[in-house]
Amino acid sequence: MRLFTLVLSALSFFFTICCNSKKATGAELFDIAIETMQKTYTPADNFKVSIVNKKNTTIDSLEYFFDSRRITSSNTNTDLTIHLKNEKLGNRSLKIKIYSGTSVYEISKKITVLSSIKPKLYTYSILEEYPHDINAYTQGLEFKNDTLYESTGQYKNSSLRKTNYKTGEVYKKISLDDAYFGEGLTILNEKIYQLTWREKTGFIYDLNTLRKTGSFVYGRSSEGWGLCQDGESIYKSDGTQRIWRLNANTLNEEGFIEIYTNSSKIKSVNELEWVNGKIFANIYLRDAIAIVNPKNGAVEGVIDLTSLKNKVSVSNPKDEVLNGIAYNGEENTLYITGKNWNKLFKIKIFEK
Repeated sequence: MRLFTLVLSALSFFFTICCNSKKATGAELFDIAIETMQKTYTPADNFKVSIVNKKNTTIDSLEYFFDSRRITSSNTNTDLTIHLKNEKLGNRSLKIKIYSGTSVYEISKKITVLSSIKPKLYTYSILEEYPHDINAYTQGLEFKNDTLYESTGQYKNSSLRKTNYKTGEVYKKISLDDAYFGEGLTILNEKIYQLTWREKTGFIYDLNTLRKTGSFVYGRSSEGWGLCQDGESIYKSDGTQRIWRLNANTLNEEGFIEIYTNSSKIKSVNELEWVNGKIFANIYLRDAIAIVNPKNGAVEGVIDLTSLKNKVSVSNPKDEVLNGIAYNGEENTLYITGKNWNKLFKIKIFEK
């Protein structure tokens, strides 16, 4: 009995020591105070940040981050002004690492950054109409010289096509395996890159022969929707408000922007086209194209194409979805179609 009592006492002492030596978390010791805290911010804003030291813990130095990007450091806990001028839009995390002796603590606070500008509104006029295969469930559209390349979707009916945009003739068609649902495409360095929807796989083709030469897998992006390129990097939408930047050599995802107006985020970003330094984006189930700043995600303009689908025939009324933007170097001129539309339109856009 005496031995049993001694064992219980030893165990009690051990657990007391363990509990008392438990390391405090950053949130238990510190908090972030933002002067004049707002529900949302814009790149035109700045604000003062300080550390609330709840238990007078020694602070040797501080490091400040937006998400994982380090923005500055300090050796004292004094008010620091954070400038948002060059920050990306969206839900951002302000993180602070606090160094105290041999310990490092981390605390964070979420902030939402909206665009500081109201999008300009654009309308259009039709310049020309061309025939388009009504059986093509258009997912991607891009010119190389005067040849139009198209990616189509639907399981058991997805394809990559090389076409004559004026006549609708399909010069060559590569069918995808039945297990793949084709999505967006883009062309860079004599290669065609094509996405699939939920299979997290992209395909690479030789531009001249359409021979498949490789494949790639997605990283953190959830699905494959649209693609475009700026001559150096590839941009990929995934059906959310995000557009990812891919390394053109490795196809690794190197970061993303989130698409926001001055009042809200834009979800379901679909087919993409690079036009004079901006990303033009179809928004799924919306009869409009968003003009996006690729540096921060701000919607700078919206092209209203509401009446365009009234000028086409479709194989299924549910497929009256605007999707397909191509640019061929003509000022303020786009080539537009949709899923299973029987027409391709050449349009001129202008501000309302």
